[in-house]
Amino acid sequence: MRGSRDAEYTEYVQSRQQWLRRVAYLLCQDWQSADDLVQTAITSLYTHWGKARDATNLDAYARTVLVRCFISERRSAWSRRVSLVHEHIEAPDRSIDHDARLDVQEALAALPPRQRATLVLRFYCDLPVEETARELGCSVGTVKSQTSKGLESLRRALGPIMVEES
Repeated sequence: MRGSRDAEYTEYVQSRQQWLRRVAYLLCQDWQSADDLVQTAITSLYTHWGKARDATNLDAYARTVLVRCFISERRSAWSRRVSLVHEHIEAPDRSIDHDARLDVQEALAALPPRQRATLVLRFYCDLPVEETARELGCSVGTVKSQTSKGLESLRRALGPIMVEES
């Protein structure tokens, strides 16, 4: 029985690891931190695998674990004291406006963790307000207000840049 459980878990994690890593990167804005976050989330997922595999939507369950690990880490004193500097730069892609991408990443990174998580779930993961509220463990009203505040902060941060391009 244990081998079957472990095989199911391993198969799931291997098939969804890159997806989890991309979501984690949007939350952390750093590939190394994203890898650490995914590791923490999949460890937690393993300890709750019996409950997770019985969930109606395993991807939603895993994403919820990932987002809650992210928010929990950002609340810790360690995260407020330690700032890791990273040197890893993604390989350039000619079809992307790199300056705009960096501006958006910087503006997103400046948001508080809960607002960042809300925007990632709503606009990258394309979740409705109700599902976002379930994943964050908060009310629909909180999701709406966090979305509104986050978007307003992004508009303020990107406003001068957007005007310059016009």
